[in-house]
Amino acid sequence: MKSAGSLYFAGVDLGSTMTKVVIIDGDGVIRARVETHTGAEHRRLANRVMEQALKQAELPFEEITYVIATGYGRINVPFADRQITELTCHARGVTSLFPSARTALDIGGQDAKGLKIKDGKLTNFVMNDKCAAGTGRFLEVIAKTLGLKLEELGDISLKSQNRVNISNTCTIFAQQEVISRLSEGVPVEDIVAGLHEAIASRAVGMLRRLGIEGDVVFTGGVAKNKGVVRAVQENLGHQVLVPDDPLISGALGAALLGKEIAFKSLEKGEPLPKKERRLAEATFYK
Repeated sequence: MKSAGSLYFAGVDLGSTMTKVVIIDGDGVIRARVETHTGAEHRRLANRVMEQALKQAELPFEEITYVIATGYGRINVPFADRQITELTCHARGVTSLFPSARTALDIGGQDAKGLKIKDGKLTNFVMNDKCAAGTGRFLEVIAKTLGLKLEELGDISLKSQNRVNISNTCTIFAQQEVISRLSEGVPVEDIVAGLHEAIASRAVGMLRRLGIEGDVVFTGGVAKNKGVVRAVQENLGHQVLVPDDPLISGALGAALLGKEIAFKSLEKGEPLPKKERRLAEATFYK
């Protein structure tokens, strides 16, 4: 049998707005990570990002021992050996990065979710996925309204000296309120800081319904926004942990779960999934 370090595992997180792939070796070392926007053709996208990850890792697809798919589009990853929910994968990924994590806040493009974690496993969760309020999509719409780039919002809000209250978190009404504030001559940085506060207050309120314990980890695309991170910390009253790359937690967790499943099978003398089926489903491999 090959040594652990020469075995490879992949996690594919096909999310609503972003698709991520992580490849690790048997020692848990990340060999490749790829992130791209999710398009309409999920199956084609899954093949494309997997191919990119393999090139980055300098590995042929035959060398991948196990592939786990997660995220909203996980059923559209044809070459996956198994599908696991994004909540389970996210919990595993978060605790691999921060073993002390007991609570996680994830704000992505279309939803926000809070997770309670114990021993690397999900014990409870709460989600807000009924509308785009307080998500990455919300920030995209507001940035466009302000004539700014999404990535500019964080630094701009940190310049605020007099944050204004934004009473609406509904995207449409918040957009109207922003326009009204601009017409009143309110500085852009104060408006953006107010929006970040509205997002943070909503997110922390969601976490409080779970019961906040231990270290809190903040992930998802919105965790890249320094202004939102600061607002979340102010609402919590303490620091939060943010990964260097807050987008890959789910894909990393999927790869780690694939590794654990494969190792358990090997220990029991059980066969691993046949690579022939996986290779046949990968259109980029043909």
